[in-house]
Amino acid sequence: MDSVDATADAYAAAPLLNCLLREAAEPDGAVGRHRLRASGRLLRVHGGRRPERPQLYTAGGWRTLNHPELLKLTCEELRLLTGVPNDELFSEMADSRAAVAALLTARAAADPPRDPYLYSEQALVMGHPYHPAPKARGGAPAASWLPYAPEAHAGFPLALLALREDQLVEEGGPDAAGPLDALAGPLGAPPLPAGYRLLPAHPWQLELTGARRAFADGRLLDLGPSRVRAHPTASLRTVYLPEADLFLKFSLDVRITNDVRRLWRHDLLALRRSDAAVTEAFAGLRARTGSPAAWLGDRGYRTAGFAFEELAVLVRDGLGGRVRPGATPLLAAALAEGYPGSPLAAATDPAAWWNAYLRQVVPPVLDLFAHGVVLEAHVQNTLVAVDAAGLPVQALFRDAEGVKLLSGTPRAAGWQRLVYCLVVNHLTEIAAALAEQHPQVAPQLWPAARAAFLRHHAEHPLPEIPELLAAPALPGKTNLLLRWTHADGASARYLPLPNPLRDTGQGFDSGTDPDGRRSP
Repeated sequence: MDSVDATADAYAAAPLLNCLLREAAEPDGAVGRHRLRASGRLLRVHGGRRPERPQLYTAGGWRTLNHPELLKLTCEELRLLTGVPNDELFSEMADSRAAVAALLTARAAADPPRDPYLYSEQALVMGHPYHPAPKARGGAPAASWLPYAPEAHAGFPLALLALREDQLVEEGGPDAAGPLDALAGPLGAPPLPAGYRLLPAHPWQLELTGARRAFADGRLLDLGPSRVRAHPTASLRTVYLPEADLFLKFSLDVRITNDVRRLWRHDLLALRRSDAAVTEAFAGLRARTGSPAAWLGDRGYRTAGFAFEELAVLVRDGLGGRVRPGATPLLAAALAEGYPGSPLAAATDPAAWWNAYLRQVVPPVLDLFAHGVVLEAHVQNTLVAVDAAGLPVQALFRDAEGVKLLSGTPRAAGWQRLVYCLVVNHLTEIAAALAEQHPQVAPQLWPAARAAFLRHHAEHPLPEIPELLAAPALPGKTNLLLRWTHADGASARYLPLPNPLRDTGQGFDSGTDPDGRRSP
């Protein structure tokens, strides 16, 4: 097996094994050994948070599984565990592994962006560490999607359309319409005919939609490609335009992880209310605490009435004026996965780095919850800005689509979502990456995180915090079972995971920092 194939197998196996061991197995004594719950078979893996080299115990002893055999084992186990069939997931997992191989080949021949922020957005070769097929691209040939893949360091011109005004639907007023109309010059659009407005489109999405009739009858005009290049971020369908300092988010009729990534009508219609509530909550946070945390607001959208979801484009704030002067924003998911030049790996004082990280990320999420807003603060929705020494000095959050407002969500459900996103998906991954890079600091990480929650509770009491710190378990999302049962992302189910924030008797009480000082 050549190096690309071997590396692709390792990248694809790690998140699948994480899912299989979390959702369908139990530890069985020896390190790395697990018993599959439904079949009783023994599976052994190597490595830590990124398991590799799976082996199945047979009559002849331990037998190493190649990637197709691992997929087959997974599907057999899930069929036994759930009692329901699934004829799609094997292909989806195989597609994800093939996509990784294509990405590795493309990355080897590509020039990475010089901008450290864009580099971090395009660093996720493995992707979601607890999803069975994080890099699946809908089974399409690699040639159809590689030109738009962030992991391949892609940059591409947008498709520029002119939309007849009587077909235009938009919301957000001047905050959204102004930046879109102003893009005509920087993007290199020719003068628009009277009665038409600019509608940028993602070229891959345009290929996926059946919009040709609209071109034929004049509702849409094709203005050609943009002059400047759009840079895809980790979510694929959101691009950054550095020249305009603006993010644009598009529909993409491809299943990425759990969902087809379309800008759904109900989400778009709720967008302004959600974004306004978050914007107001962040203003209150700054006034109350002086926190530098920032929100990249979703200003509004523009679309065609005859293709409301398919051709929608959402306008998101850029970085200018939001990132602290002299700081460099980086995608939290990239810090967790690891990439060359990561300040997490380079930290000379990892304990201080972690405490700085906690100070920037944890309090804003808890404060907003207290004021009725549940941020989806997982690692792909969080940017962490670092100073010249690589120390975290600011957190920035994004994605109004994922926001929940407690005025319309049961408080307990909102808190569960917060805990999953912030603790299980986010802090657990960053802490594990730190422990992997700096083993000597591992014992200090969760006591420090617990202290961060306690400090916030001492200053801004929140009844859920003591309950969280006393809980034996946290909610772990079951992405493998979710995909097997054909559920969508909104139907997430959770299973209990050991709570690392719980006091384990390591010498600090509910009012003491890990170093023995009393919390303020």
